Amino acid sequence: MAYILNIETATTNCSVALSKNGAVVSLKEDNSLGYSHAERLHVYIDEVLKSANVSKDQLEAIAISKGPGSYTGLRIGVSAAKGLCYALGLPLISVPTLEALAHQLDDPKGTIVSMLDARRMEVYSAIYDPQHNEIRSTEAEELTSESYYALLELSPVYFIGNGVAKTKDIISHKNAQFIENKLPSAKQMCALSYTKFKNNDFEDVAYFEPFYLKDFIAIPSKK
Repeated sequence: MAYILNIETATTNCSVALSKNGAVVSLKEDNSLGYSHAERLHVYIDEVLKSANVSKDQLEAIAISKGPGSYTGLRIGVSAAKGLCYALGLPLISVPTLEALAHQLDDPKGTIVSMLDARRMEVYSAIYDPQHNEIRSTEAEELTSESYYALLELSPVYFIGNGVAKTKDIISHKNAQFIENKLPSAKQMCALSYTKFKNNDFEDVAYFEPFYLKDFIAIPSKK
């Protein structure tokens, strides 16, 4: 019996799920308050464990959404995950954020493009086949009207994530399917983290860093 605590903080969705052998036991998330993960994350962790009547001592591993995504959100999530691993002597599992996002589509009839909003007209994106196998790794790319044209000519393409909001205004094709208002969630991490757990696919807790993809750029205050 493997209880794994799954943490997702790559976007505005502060999401925590407890899984048992890959199945969701308890889930707590909220994306309505913007980036307030520092205030909510540990509260959500406690609430998820309490609702399932599971103690931290019963956990077998901690899983974290590795990115890409918000620099601050990822730092908060990884710091919390590392702290739990150190305190409880548990292994750390990392789950690619865009892969978990793609799994929100259960039975797609074509290619999946998971995308998160980046700066200006850029997105962080990765491409998956209908069985959720990666066919193009994560990249930061600038959107144009020709983006994904070759894929769109072959079959339906499902765009999912908060990058969809600007993508639908740029790409116009009969095969483009825009799945709106979807953010990464710890719910879809559960099966993925359990597979890694069974394969002993763990990170080095001391040296693991989030997958930022791009360097952090501080924006000067307007005050």
